[in-house]
Amino acid sequence: MAGNTTFTMIKPDAVQNGYIGDILAIILKNGFKIRAMKLTRLTPELAGKFYAIHRERPFYGELCTYMSSGPIVAAILEKDNAVEDFRRLIGATDPAKAEEGTIRRLFARSLAENAIHGSDSDDNALVEGRFFFSEFEMY
Repeated sequence: MAGNTTFTMIKPDAVQNGYIGDILAIILKNGFKIRAMKLTRLTPELAGKFYAIHRERPFYGELCTYMSSGPIVAAILEKDNAVEDFRRLIGATDPAKAEEGTIRRLFARSLAENAIHGSDSDDNALVEGRFFFSEFEMY
């Protein structure tokens, strides 16, 4: 899965605001293929496990609360150079600093409610994808 795949989550704020279709359309228009996808909801405990790398950071509790506040869309995407291309497509974490046309510039409300997650490395894409999907759910 590493190398040409990445993992993404459309976050609770974007789901609540009805942006799933618009975000997926941008992803597909930019050459990504969906290899696995589901609408689900994280419990606070699962959010804590997913974001365990941030456990010592001051925003960890708020992040877990936010990520468990509503449904999310988890997906594994495929494209050559997937991680780097997807990070460029979603834009900076702070939507005010994101480039025009990026997903976060278009759909994020704030630094905290930034619409979408994208893996930051091939290794993390593999780990994050396996957190949400079993082997037989990935195509």
